[in-house]
Amino acid sequence: MSPIFVNSPDIRLTLLTGAALFALSSAPVCAQEASVPGAAPADLTGAPADETGADTSEGSGTRAVFTPEDFARFAPRSAADMARQVPGFSIREGDGARGLGAADTNVLINGRRISGKSNGPVEALGRIPVEEVVRLEIVDGASLDIGGLSGQVLNVVTARSGGITGRFRYAPQIRTRGTPPRLLEGSISLAGGGLKDEWTLALENDSNRRGDDGTEFVFDEADNLIDSREEQANFAFDTISLSGSYSRTANNGNVLNLTGEVNGFIRRGKEVSERSGSINPVDRLRTFRDTEDEFNFEVGADYQFPVMGGQLKLIGYHRFEDSPTTSFVITEFADGSAPTGTLFTRDADEGETIARGEFNFGAAGGDVVLALEGVKNFLDITAELEVRDDQGVLQPANLAGATDRVDEDRGEASVTYGRPLARNLQLQTSLGAELSRISQDGPTGLTRTFFRPKGFVALDWKASNTFNFSGRVERKVGQLNFFDFIASVDLDFDNANVSNVELVPPQFWAFELEANIGLGALGTLALRPFFEDASDIVDQIPIEGGGEAPGNIPSARTYGLEGDVTLLSDGLGWEGTRFDANFRVAGSSLDDPLLGTSRDLSDFQNRRIDFELRHDLANTDWATGVTAFWSDRAPNVRLDQISVRNDSFAFAGYYIENKDIEGLVVRLAINNILDRTNRIDRTVFLDRTAGIVDFREDRDRSFGQIFTLEIEGTF
Repeated sequence: MSPIFVNSPDIRLTLLTGAALFALSSAPVCAQEASVPGAAPADLTGAPADETGADTSEGSGTRAVFTPEDFARFAPRSAADMARQVPGFSIREGDGARGLGAADTNVLINGRRISGKSNGPVEALGRIPVEEVVRLEIVDGASLDIGGLSGQVLNVVTARSGGITGRFRYAPQIRTRGTPPRLLEGSISLAGGGLKDEWTLALENDSNRRGDDGTEFVFDEADNLIDSREEQANFAFDTISLSGSYSRTANNGNVLNLTGEVNGFIRRGKEVSERSGSINPVDRLRTFRDTEDEFNFEVGADYQFPVMGGQLKLIGYHRFEDSPTTSFVITEFADGSAPTGTLFTRDADEGETIARGEFNFGAAGGDVVLALEGVKNFLDITAELEVRDDQGVLQPANLAGATDRVDEDRGEASVTYGRPLARNLQLQTSLGAELSRISQDGPTGLTRTFFRPKGFVALDWKASNTFNFSGRVERKVGQLNFFDFIASVDLDFDNANVSNVELVPPQFWAFELEANIGLGALGTLALRPFFEDASDIVDQIPIEGGGEAPGNIPSARTYGLEGDVTLLSDGLGWEGTRFDANFRVAGSSLDDPLLGTSRDLSDFQNRRIDFELRHDLANTDWATGVTAFWSDRAPNVRLDQISVRNDSFAFAGYYIENKDIEGLVVRLAINNILDRTNRIDRTVFLDRTAGIVDFREDRDRSFGQIFTLEIEGTF
């Protein structure tokens, strides 16, 4: 589908939102029902505020309320620990939302969004100690004056009474298959403030040591074995971060929020492959290494104050990242022949600056939010490619389009209107548009301007005390990955992408439903069917002039069902056991740009199940549990190859936990108890249109069992 320019607005969105606004103007204004799911045990399913079912919490759209006492059996140390235990609820972290206009997490703190992205509300919850949490509320997203939220939203209410509290975590880990131990994983956080202000500060190292080993076999077009490879890989990741937040409410009610984070990311990877076979009759040793030494920071601020009978919120945000990377491959031969190989170095600077204003006021029996946003994004890359000559010496090689810069300037305006249509029915609707200019440097660079209408209509219906139903129809614009514009190479799999200056932002018609069902003392169930009709979706395409790269495909569809379930044994007379699961069953379709046949989006997640079965032993500080995760993804498709991850059955683990060893929570876990292995099957074609295979790789690697000791405490 060709880009929509300034003179061609999307008529469907205009008609849809206009109809919704007409319905709003003609509907009677009724008080929204404020009761929450009742009768079920408060410690697991959310209790009503009193026996009459009246809601005494803040906000009229509250579905359920939890207090810290409801989660005492789990010995939480932070608001994040409690949020993860809310039954039938999953924290949905952001998927790279465009700007700050659309909320892309379903978490609020004191009814407010946090002006951050990587340092957003989910990270902020981890810095809030249990002692500061007053309650957790599940609220109707459409009842809030925040665009982008519908269905279940978690609001964490906090309060300060003075003093400083602290929390720490240390989690060393060892693996049984040739991977160095992880010894520096941990965090320490502080929180303080008074009646008018709050602050948090956290120092953390998110560390990981990974690795696997095994055999890879290579087969020719007739499926004859032509190469054997004994391989071992090790990867070390460390993200050292300092983050914090500050919030102050002035005597006149004005609110100031500040957030900030500084990160250093260090990655070191190595893969060694001993090879022999008929591909080359000489035994070979191939070594691949990659490194990254990234520095990034982000700062966000917002200030809210009354003006002209409403509330004006001014928001500023800035993020910068510098990511120098190297990848290096060398093959050495047993007969002393000159080595072959390649070196690719790249230094990428990227940044995003956002200024946004939101004016909230009451009108026409509801709430109106007028918003303006301006955004500047950029990616600036310098890259060099070197290839070994016949003597094994690295020589500069040309990789056109690998050194380049992409800029985007974008402005957006929107109006959001919400009101109750009945005592148990809330509607929110929004109409907006963005005007963006994307420019790319270089001899083939382009500057293009796009007009993109957007908006949504959302409903939240409280059918009964045990059933809530939400629906949402949205026209939205996707966020481009600026790295897709610029040429690059993958030395590990010997792939290359050329530059593609023709990329345009994808657009979506998204249809979402959410049903939240209370099962009484037995737990809760949440079901979220979805359907998206996309235009200009990004997948791998052939590029005019030769080569391939990520590019736009005219249309695609995704559909499926996601859900959360919490089941409790207490209602059956057996106390202390809880089962939590998050699942997904989905599909997708697009026309393959090479064959014209229908297939899935590359690497699309078709199925997923993630569950925990936990038992807290009565009258003790001990708990034990089993966890498991399994997923299935669609093949990753390029013009000349198809690769499939078909890992063996579920990644599972077992843990035992004591919630009070000298005031500490101590957990010992063993993971991969089913000995899952990493499997990749890659088929490379001489001509994929004719089905002519060049070779096929079959990889199966083991990574053994993983032992983790977690120690958490407060001070």
